[in-house]
Amino acid sequence: MTVSQMVSETLGAVLRAARLRLAARSEDAASEVRLLAEWAFGLTRLELVTKADMPVDPSHLEAFEGAMTRRLAGEPVHRIMGYRDFFGMRLELSAETLEPRPDTEALVELVRDLVTARGRQDDELAMLDLGTGTGAIALALLSVLKNATATITDISSKALETAMKNARTHGFSARVAAMNGSWFDAVEGRFDVIVSNPPYIPSNVVPALDMEVREHDPLEALDGGTDGLDPYRAIASEVAEHLTLGGIVAVEIGFNQADDVTAIFAAAGLVVLELRKDIAGRHRALAFALR
Repeated sequence: MTVSQMVSETLGAVLRAARLRLAARSEDAASEVRLLAEWAFGLTRLELVTKADMPVDPSHLEAFEGAMTRRLAGEPVHRIMGYRDFFGMRLELSAETLEPRPDTEALVELVRDLVTARGRQDDELAMLDLGTGTGAIALALLSVLKNATATITDISSKALETAMKNARTHGFSARVAAMNGSWFDAVEGRFDVIVSNPPYIPSNVVPALDMEVREHDPLEALDGGTDGLDPYRAIASEVAEHLTLGGIVAVEIGFNQADDVTAIFAAAGLVVLELRKDIAGRHRALAFALR
C-alpha cells in the first residue's frame, strides 16, 4: 500500500506515515524521510514544518513514493537523490563513485591546517588527488586554497566524468586536470600536496559490510586487498618521485590502520607529520613528508 493510499494527502500526514514505514529499516528514519521529502517536494526543512497542512502535488507525491520504495528496498538516501553534500558543496554521485562521507572531511582539514601552518595557503600549490571519485577531496581543498590547482586521477573514466562535472558546477574546472589511470600510472611531474582516500577494507571483510555499502558503493573503491593495505603500498612506492621538497602527502585510513600505514610510508622514506581523528574520535587521516 502506498503512502497516498494510507493517509490523506497532506504533507504532514504523508511524512508521518513514511517515518513509521521506514522506522523498521533505519534508526535514522526521521532524518532520512526529511532528506527525501526536501528532494522530492522541493521544500526546505523549515517549509516541511510550516506547510505540513498543505495538500501535496500528485507529481511530487509520486516522486516521494518512488524514493520511499527504493529506500525500503535498501538503496541509500543519497544514492536515491543522486548527490551528497561534502565540505559545504553539493556533489553529484554516479554508480562509479564512492559516496563521500563526513569522516573524509578530516583529511581535508588536516591538509588545510598543515598548509596554513607553513604559511603557504596563498601559494600556487600543485595538488594531486589519487582515486578522486566524485572529486570531493580535491574540490574541497581548492575551495580553501585559492591559488592551488589540482590534478585528479581515477581508474574509472566514468568517475572522472562525474568529478569534472562537479568541478564545473562549483567553478573549479579551469583549475582541475583529469588523468585516467591507476595511482601514478598517468601522472608526470611533482606536486606540493598529494592526497588520497584509497580503498582500505580487507577483501574478506567486504562481504560482511552493510548491504547499503556493499551493493551500492563501487567494489574497487572499497576493497584494499588481503589486509586492506595494498593501495598504501602502491602509493608509498612511488610517492617520493612525485612529491616536491617540503611537500605533503596525506591519506585517509581505517580506524585501526595507523601503525601499519605509518610503517609502510616510513619504509619508503617518509615521516609522519600528523595523525588526525574524525568527528567520531577515530583515527582517520595521516600526513607525511619526505625525510
